[in-house]
Amino acid sequence: MRVTLLSVAILVFAISHIRSQDTFSICAVDPATGQVGSAGASCVNDCTILTDVHPGYGVVHTQASWLSTNQNYARSLMNLHLPPQAIIDSLVLHDAQNNPTIRQYGIIDLANNGRSAAYTGVNCLDYKSHLTGPTFSIQGNILLGQQILDSMKSRFLNTPGSLAVKLMAALQGAKVIGADTRCAGWNTSSKSAFIRVANPGDTLGTLYLNLKALNAPFGRDPIDSLQVLFNNWITSVRNISGLVPENFSLQQNYPNPFNPSTSIKYELHTGGLVIMTVYDALGNFAGNIVNQFQQAGTYEAQWDGINFPSGVYYLKMNVYSPDKGNVYSASRRMLLLK
Repeated sequence: MRVTLLSVAILVFAISHIRSQDTFSICAVDPATGQVGSAGASCVNDCTILTDVHPGYGVVHTQASWLSTNQNYARSLMNLHLPPQAIIDSLVLHDAQNNPTIRQYGIIDLANNGRSAAYTGVNCLDYKSHLTGPTFSIQGNILLGQQILDSMKSRFLNTPGSLAVKLMAALQGAKVIGADTRCAGWNTSSKSAFIRVANPGDTLGTLYLNLKALNAPFGRDPIDSLQVLFNNWITSVRNISGLVPENFSLQQNYPNPFNPSTSIKYELHTGGLVIMTVYDALGNFAGNIVNQFQQAGTYEAQWDGINFPSGVYYLKMNVYSPDKGNVYSASRRMLLLK
């Protein structure tokens, strides 16, 4: 009986250790919009435990031999608004098992237009490494090789659009069979994937974007499943004319008053990052309708006020050009009557 119990204990420890190894991820911020976000995937059935998104401030990823104690400690330090490198230094110094060499961290915040730091312990499983820049941190272990991290970085930096679009592109950059080497025999990059983005006014329970594809079956890559969810999330906006308008414009929503949904048409004279946000009469954030890079054209978006009380709401739209900054701003008054 003693041998049996010991064998079970060893098996449980081994399984726990394998499941706690989370693989490739990115955490990033957009200083222009104040958004923070993350994306990642792993050859375990649910890799979302690794990410802590702090709306209006930053993101912490605790991966490789993940421990809730270490993650909770990192969360407390970010709540104190300590710099990313200071958080990592403290995590290494105060590791819950006194063994930081098997951990991996990536941390980013919005201070000073973006600060990042990462740590890869020497005893993480190969291949392991990380890449950082002012607005991102990319990290991975149990990888096929450096090319996975390099591809994620290239996709993130070179894909135009909102933070959400760039994060999804970065994850696609890692969609290679065996990116997490444990999934090579599964014919996929991973078994679970996620993407999260928070607006400045969000709370942990109501993120602007929070999608995940878990427990993927054999041969089906969860990044593909996540892309389908992402495409459905983003298609509440339709391009109804590819012709180039003479000017920028934001039309009055129709119908107005409305219950519970309304349509908004707008025109883009040139392409740019479009951010369309709704606020209540007191100036409280009520939702983002659009946050993506769009080409010149005429568009129609929808806003559903089913979860909001009757009252006056304000629609605000800004367009940012890559080389000229904010090129258009407008607002409209909307009335929700139930």
